[in-house]
Amino acid sequence: MKLTDYLKDRLTAYLIYGTSWVLVLIFMAAFRISFQAIIIVSLILLLAIIFAELWGYFRKKGYYDKLLHCLDELDKKYLLSEMTDNPDFLDGRILYEVMQETNKSMCEHIAEYRRENKEFREYIELWVHEIKLPVASVQLMCHNDNNAKYSEQLKRIDDYIENVLYYARSGNAEKDYIIKPVSLKRTFADIAVKNREELQERNITLQTDNLDIDVMTDGKWLGFILGQLMGNSMKYEASEISVTAEDFPDKTILHFRDNGCGIPESDLPYIFDKTFTGENGRTHKKSTGMGLHIVKKLCDKLGHGVAAKSIQGEYTEIIITFGKHDLHEVTKL
Repeated sequence: MKLTDYLKDRLTAYLIYGTSWVLVLIFMAAFRISFQAIIIVSLILLLAIIFAELWGYFRKKGYYDKLLHCLDELDKKYLLSEMTDNPDFLDGRILYEVMQETNKSMCEHIAEYRRENKEFREYIELWVHEIKLPVASVQLMCHNDNNAKYSEQLKRIDDYIENVLYYARSGNAEKDYIIKPVSLKRTFADIAVKNREELQERNITLQTDNLDIDVMTDGKWLGFILGQLMGNSMKYEASEISVTAEDFPDKTILHFRDNGCGIPESDLPYIFDKTFTGENGRTHKKSTGMGLHIVKKLCDKLGHGVAAKSIQGEYTEIIITFGKHDLHEVTKL
């Protein structure tokens, strides 16, 4: 708090003090009080006002400067009320009480929101599990009847249902994963087997290199991530998918590359944004813009880095970086 700002704020009070002082001078002059007495009284009043104002300024300055400093330092600004003390001046105590009450009200609303959100998420998860049973039954019947056309559509429905489940869980993923060594080769092989029929139908070839590596992650979440990347490759007209890994002392980097239609350079910075479909989304009507968003969200929760490179008409490459030291420490805990 600046002294000039404080003085400007107190300008009305000083005008009242000045007017009162003039009236006192007139009153004392009317009673023929000596000039020396008037000077002494005026000096006493002036010094009293100066010392009172300086005391009030420095007392409030210390509190408000600390308040603003805490606000600047905090990442979560709403915790400000927890970081401040109750001051010893009236307007500061009023402000403190207001902050405490608003913080209490905010916490109550957040608790209510979390409860409603938890109930909705639990309902979605229950619905997904229930709907998967009839879908799996119909898929089995189509397989027995060799009805490939319906099987493909049912697989798409099943994939979309799975997206809903993982998206619902991604907001609270830290309670649903177990970090442990997971084989990249085994995980990718499982995803390839799951999508075998569609890969064969689209004549897509798979190439892998150096996947005999274990990474610290959750196998189920990694399987979903690779499944999403493979689904995008099939959706965007790839004829070849290449998956390679590089192992370094402090990290492992997985390259998931296809030779599909690629991503326009102008769209590349936004592909992980929620519901962003871009130019390819307008060309391929099946795009929802949620797949890569969920991939990014899960990678963030798991502590993995994810990035993308692409040249339109040539290739798209998704790069996932698995850390080593930090995740090893997590597992020890």
